[in-house]
Amino acid sequence: MKLLVTGGAGFIGSNFIRLILRKYPSYKVINLDKLNYSGNPENLKDFSGNRNYRLVSGDICDPKITAKLMRDVDAVVNFAAETHVDRSILDPDAFIRTNVFGVYNLLETAKKCGVPRFVHISTDEVYGSISKGSFTERSPLMPNSPYSASKAAGDLLARSYYVTYKLPVIITRSSNNFGPYQFPEKVIPLFITNAIEGKQLPLYGKGNNVRDWLYVEDNCLAIDRILHNGKIGEVYNIGGDQELANIELTRSILRYMSLPPTFIKNVPDRLGHDLRYSLDSSKIRKQLGWKPKLDFKHAILDTIDWYKENTSWWKNIKNKTYMKYYKKQYKSLA
Repeated sequence: MKLLVTGGAGFIGSNFIRLILRKYPSYKVINLDKLNYSGNPENLKDFSGNRNYRLVSGDICDPKITAKLMRDVDAVVNFAAETHVDRSILDPDAFIRTNVFGVYNLLETAKKCGVPRFVHISTDEVYGSISKGSFTERSPLMPNSPYSASKAAGDLLARSYYVTYKLPVIITRSSNNFGPYQFPEKVIPLFITNAIEGKQLPLYGKGNNVRDWLYVEDNCLAIDRILHNGKIGEVYNIGGDQELANIELTRSILRYMSLPPTFIKNVPDRLGHDLRYSLDSSKIRKQLGWKPKLDFKHAILDTIDWYKENTSWWKNIKNKTYMKYYKKQYKSLA
């Protein structure tokens, strides 16, 4: 099988490529990535000599490069996206361009090239916030940030190309991922790396917002199963069923790193901060036999160990990119 993976130098995309190349040694993977602030070729440097892996620097909004790379591929798996809610609040333009127009260009190119399967990776945030119960794949989309709105628009475009043009699209929506190679602007790697550096952990508001956590490898295993056995035209929720309020998450990280609660620093809450996300992932569990392998405790301990063992990976990123961007906007995070 020959795959075009877009956004494969990012967090989830690089973990997915790592899984595919190890699980299926005969597969060929083309990785198209813009290599902007969060797309890091170092994430897959150990595969640089693999003849079945090719990294291409390019933009999913560019029809020439997408047309060239989609020739004769068996599937497209689209991870490419602007993802951080805080950045979307400060600069919505980049999110609309990549998450809406970029998805349109990929879909249009896939239609013209006759791609046999198109897996579009999305997020639970397109459903909005829910106080009780869990979102199913049939729940209405009610996004509340520029990021989630742009992802919802991409989802709807993908669905429309299946319904109108019969493009073989499948959509995945996962809960919050964490694990190795996650850009340290996200809460878990930010808090872990801050703790390693002896810095405080900036917790939004009172930390009452609830998220469902999913280890990245478990998400990649689900996407692998959907790629090979998912039903065309379907949406699959991928949830970890491990809900934690942000204050519980923060305390857990500090406890596992043997640090006191005094490391917590409450900062002004994010604009439009969704209270709770929760996914009903019974569909993929029943139809495709998937379920998470790691519980939160084992997964977070593995993640903490990875960041402790790979300080050179995140220190350069954090010191030069993350802090430069955020010191101007959120002085409380400095």
